[in-house]
Amino acid sequence: MEKPPIQPYLILLIGVLSISTSAIFVKLAGEAPASMIAFYRLAIAVAIMAPYVLWKHFDEIKQTRKKDWLLAIFSGIFLAFHFILWFQSLNYTTVASSVVLVSLQPIFAFIGTYIFFKERFTVGAILSLVITITGSAIIGWGDFQISGLALFGDILALLGALTVTGYFLLGQNLRKHQSLMTYTFIVYGMAAITLLLYNVLLGYSFTGYSGNQWLMFLGLAIIPTFFGHTLFNWTLKWLSTSTISMAVLVEPVGASLLAYWILQESISWAQWLGGSIVIFGLMMFILSTTKKVKPKFTHKTGNR
Repeated sequence: MEKPPIQPYLILLIGVLSISTSAIFVKLAGEAPASMIAFYRLAIAVAIMAPYVLWKHFDEIKQTRKKDWLLAIFSGIFLAFHFILWFQSLNYTTVASSVVLVSLQPIFAFIGTYIFFKERFTVGAILSLVITITGSAIIGWGDFQISGLALFGDILALLGALTVTGYFLLGQNLRKHQSLMTYTFIVYGMAAITLLLYNVLLGYSFTGYSGNQWLMFLGLAIIPTFFGHTLFNWTLKWLSTSTISMAVLVEPVGASLLAYWILQESISWAQWLGGSIVIFGLMMFILSTTKKVKPKFTHKTGNR
């Protein structure tokens, strides 16, 4: 095997730290609508990618089949609503609860493979599902003790996990026919268009944001997107999907610590206990399904 130019575990660490900043940027964007934050994250990312993709992959884009364009549209719609729901959840609940619950995406993905592709559940997968559900219930119960709005935020985060699963399931066939950069560019573009229309429909303003908010939009587009997910894809050449998936489980810990230091968000005992149980359950799930689930489902770093 070719020797990596840089230690892949170092790159993996940078990627985990980068995606851990996503919720912090959203919180720091202040009163900007969740859908507008999502729009600028994707629109700026697409604008940055455009020169390279159009230069290197323009012929590939032209050869995209009508069926694949349809898949890209619906995949982009699911991605757009993932961001709307998850970013909106951060207006009601804490970073700790939101990031842990949206990390349940691999569970939804595996359930999706069971429903649509008849993937069999192993004993380990079933046990890990029970564990993660238990942890999620503890988080929800603890947040409900704080306020009904916090529980509402938890529900939005879970819906965010569900919609990002739809994004992956719909995009899997498209990914078979296209390079990673072309696939990402097209689907991000479709999601950005969806968010554009959504914001126009709701009458949100595209201007009038403070300099700090524009910095948060830019930070979201660059740090968790390129220094997070792009680096994860780079490490796939040298590290297994299960290794990367396990590393991604550090994100809720990193995001919670950043929220404590930067936002002064305290973490309740229910969030600590429930979050720890969820992360343990997800670790069990990844280990029990690594040999059973195809890489397209095991390596779900999300789009946080």
